[in-house]
Order: sequence, then structure tokens, then C-alpha cells
Amino acid sequence: MSSSTRTPAYITVRRVAAASIATGALVSAITLPASAADHSRHQRGQVEISAVQYDSPGRDNYSNRSLNREWVEITNTTRRTVNLDGWTLRNRDGETYTFDHVRLAGRATVRVHTGIGRDTRTDLFQDLRRYVWDNRSDTATLRNDHGRRIDSESWGHLRHGGKHRHADYKHHGGMQHHGRSHHNR
Repeated sequence: MSSSTRTPAYITVRRVAAASIATGALVSAITLPASAADHSRHQRGQVEISAVQYDSPGRDNYSNRSLNREWVEITNTTRRTVNLDGWTLRNRDGETYTFDHVRLAGRATVRVHTGIGRDTRTDLFQDLRRYVWDNRSDTATLRNDHGRRIDSESWGHLRHGGKHRHADYKHHGGMQHHGRSHHNR
């Protein structure tokens, strides 16, 4: 080979280095979304507020039937049973329901109704004679037995300031979002 067609060594080293950097950047860009997805999957909670019916359908006449049409659904998104003993569900004003001896099976949902009733695997009752959830705006907050916030769901003017994973489900799922206020707080 003649020396005029040979590429100098320093140019070859530069090309190899540039190719290595470009390859590394490409691999990082391709793997970044996967690792970010894995990270968010591990951060997602096992238990979440999956739906809220804060404006009970029909007349707000304080009957037990009307009170029990106001509810919050709690869903276990994992395959394992979760012990909810000592967990709390609280509204913005601090009214709190404490789960007592409740185990939520994997992929199961339980509704926490406001009124009086007999607890079952799928329905729990706060045994109250007053409405808990404000129709205009409120926040339902679920905390574990250590007081750590697990999930929350807001509606009304409070909704615009926070994260609302389940809002589209509730809007399209027939849950009521607007209406008369049966308790003005």
C-alpha cells in the first residue's frame, strides 16, 4: 500500500472514539425509557383510591340509603393480600375513617360507604348519619398504618392543584362530578 492512501493513526483513533461516544449515547437513549418505566413501576402503590362517588344520586335527604350512595373505592392493584388494619381514609376537613381488621385480597376492591351498614368483603360502612364528602370540592386521602400518604383524589377547585390519575376513569365511568352541595363547608 502506498502511504498516500493510508489514514493517519490519530484520525483513526478520533473516529473510533467518536463512534464509541455515539454508540454509548444511542444505547443510553434507548435504555433510558425502559429504566424510567421500571422505576415508576416500583414507585406505584399497591393500594389506590380507584373511584369516588361524592355526590350521592337522588335527593340529599340524610336517609341511610342516600348516605350509602356516597362512597370511596379502594383497590389493591397487586396479586398479594394487603392488611389495611389501622389505615385511614380522610377528607379535607379531617373527618377520618379507620380500617379495622380489614384484609384486601389481591386485585380486589372495597367500597367505603358513608352511612350505616354491615361490613362485608366488598363493602365497608363508616356508620355516620351525615355526609362526609363535599360535592363542590374535597380531597380523599388514604394513609397506611404508619401515617404515610398512599394515595389521594381531589375534585372541584382543589383538583387543579394536584395529580389526578383516576379522573378520566371517573368522568367517563358515570361517576358524578358536579351537582348540588349537600354540605357547605
